[in-house]
Amino acid sequence: MFETLNRNAERWALLVFYTMLVATMAVEVVRREVFAYSSIWGEEIVRYAFIYLAWIGAAAAVRERAHIRIDVLLAYVGPRLKALLYIFGDLVMLGVAILAVYWSFETVSVSWKFGSVSHGLRVSMVWFLAAVPLGFSLMLFRLLQSLARDIADLRSGRPVYEGARLFD
Repeated sequence: MFETLNRNAERWALLVFYTMLVATMAVEVVRREVFAYSSIWGEEIVRYAFIYLAWIGAAAAVRERAHIRIDVLLAYVGPRLKALLYIFGDLVMLGVAILAVYWSFETVSVSWKFGSVSHGLRVSMVWFLAAVPLGFSLMLFRLLQSLARDIADLRSGRPVYEGARLFD
C-alpha cells in the first residue's frame, strides 16, 4: 500500500484538482455565455485548484526529476561528478524548501489567528494558504527520497537517476 501511495499520491491529487478546475471552468463558461450570469465562487474554486495543482505538481516534478534544469554540463562529466552535482542541487533545494515551509506557515498561522475567509466561498483562507507549506513539505519528502537514492547510487557505482527527458 505504501509503495502504491509513494508512486501515485501526487498523480491522484493532481487528477482531482485538474478535474475540479476543468469541470468548474466549463460550468462557469456555460453559465456566463448561455445564462449571462457568473458566480464568484466558481472563479475562486478554479483559482485555488490551480494553486494546489501547481504546488503538488512541483513536488511530483522533484520526484521524477522533471523540473527545468540546464544539463549541458552534465553531458560532459563522469558519472561520479554527475551524481555529486545532483546531490548538491538537491541539498540547495532542500535548504530553499525548508525556508519556504517555515515562512509559509507564518502566513497560514496569521490567517488562522484572524479568521480570514474567502470572498465568494466564505471558507477559511487557511485551507487555500496551506497549499504552499503542503507543496513544499511534499517537496522536502521527495528531495529526501532523491538524496537517499542518489547517495545509494553513488556508493554502489550505479549511474544516477536522471529522470525522463522531454526531447530524446
